[in-house]
Amino acid sequence: MDIKQIFENNRNWVNDKLNKDPNYFNELSEGQSPQLLYIGCSDSRVTAEELIGANPGDAFVHRNIANMVSNLDLSAMSVINYAVAQLKVKHIVVCGHYYCGGVKAAMQSQDLGILNPWLRGIRDVYRIHRTELNAIENEEEKYKRLVELNVQEQCINVLKTAEVQLAYRSRGISVHGWVFDIHSGRLIDLEIDFAKKLEGISEIYRLGE
Repeated sequence: MDIKQIFENNRNWVNDKLNKDPNYFNELSEGQSPQLLYIGCSDSRVTAEELIGANPGDAFVHRNIANMVSNLDLSAMSVINYAVAQLKVKHIVVCGHYYCGGVKAAMQSQDLGILNPWLRGIRDVYRIHRTELNAIENEEEKYKRLVELNVQEQCINVLKTAEVQLAYRSRGISVHGWVFDIHSGRLIDLEIDFAKKLEGISEIYRLGE
């Protein structure tokens, strides 16, 4: 994409918004109250707002390689804390996508340098579910299943956080696991029963009263 074109696109966007509503940017600058925290992949083909039809102010967004939620990632933990404790979002979505380069790389036995620690989280997902995954003979189907299982495990990592546990008990926040199918353009709800998952891990990970 040409850099000069980006600024031209921005000018056109500003003019379009002002033509529809002269107060658009004044109102936008007054603050935000999104209902949704979206945690997705940094892949250039998977743009959060466009996927879900969100306008500015509708979704608080965090993206990284393979939509990971690591307790050692201060960026992800800070985003969750701010979205839940300060913005009071009602929903948290972890959205993966089929044909994810990060998941694909984690399936290989290559040394990828600085990416190794990050991909280890995905390899841990493979280890946890290796019996199911190794039973899948078709490599593409195994790849897609690992994408789904990675989303599930990252949802569980979201549930491990104190902010989410407290928000669930006090105001019923919900956590959702989705996958974007690049071939069809459709979002797939993995229908993860987050309340059951939280109950299943509460013996070990319950925080606060």
